[in-house]
Amino acid sequence: MNYSKFSIADVLTVLTALFFGFCCFLGSYFYTLGNTRQSILLSVIITLLLGGTALGAKLLKRTSRNFKSCFIWEMILLVLFTGLTILFAYSPFSHYFTVSAQKVEIKSKLTTSITQAENMFNDYEQYASNRETLYYNNLRSIAIAKGIKSKEYSDCGFVKNGISDDIQIENMMFTIHADLFPTNYSNTINNNGIKEVATNWLSDAKNKISGWKPIGIVHVMNEVEKSSNRWHNILIQLSTIRENCERTEDFSYKLTFDDINKYFTTLGKPNTLSISLALVAYLLMLLSYLITKRSTKTPIGKTKNKGDFDIDF
Repeated sequence: MNYSKFSIADVLTVLTALFFGFCCFLGSYFYTLGNTRQSILLSVIITLLLGGTALGAKLLKRTSRNFKSCFIWEMILLVLFTGLTILFAYSPFSHYFTVSAQKVEIKSKLTTSITQAENMFNDYEQYASNRETLYYNNLRSIAIAKGIKSKEYSDCGFVKNGISDDIQIENMMFTIHADLFPTNYSNTINNNGIKEVATNWLSDAKNKISGWKPIGIVHVMNEVEKSSNRWHNILIQLSTIRENCERTEDFSYKLTFDDINKYFTTLGKPNTLSISLALVAYLLMLLSYLITKRSTKTPIGKTKNKGDFDIDF
């Protein structure tokens, strides 16, 4: 009997094994919190094992010689294929769907973290504006009382060299503004200031969350706390600069982050969706085997005549 070397059913088996392997990659990627190398290696091994055992059983089924030994190996491969499918369907295949089932809560917590990071820059700018206002009012008071408190007048940076107090105050206000908002804080032209970099990253993170992009979600989860704390420290460092006669406190902003890792690293029971998909994948990968006919020469499944020595299976 002539057989095509690679049928449509074989293609379906391979594609389904690839799909199953990809879901396992996503499940492993979630569980390892973004270990791409480990997840790819695991998914490749799973794909090869399932695809190889399914196609191997199909090839043994249609053999035209060594029927008894081929049938034994065929059964071994079928049992192995079924056992591996059940094992991998429990984890990591189902883990992707288990985590995704909690995406509403995960997205909510990540969005809260992103929002507080965005609001941090608004709070800093309000803090800086208040400092400038207080500093200006203090300078005006010192300038008005210079006749009474001449020492304070000079200690705070004023000079009596013909330059009006208004101009000197204007220069001092320029200095405090430059200290609180240095060139690396905001650069709308090149879009590479601290604020712009943070705003763009947070905006991109929001898009990844709203679209539930698996790779992006894990990246956001891993980076949002570290990035927010880094920006927070930069803003605090900027606020530590003091001008002459300025009495104020450093920038203060409370950052709080929920433990989101637990949603990704806790293995739950397979849900209905993952079980259904795993069952469909199992049948599709086995389809090529199921529709393959045995050789007409095989004694497997045939009724023996009296006196035949071979054992039926």
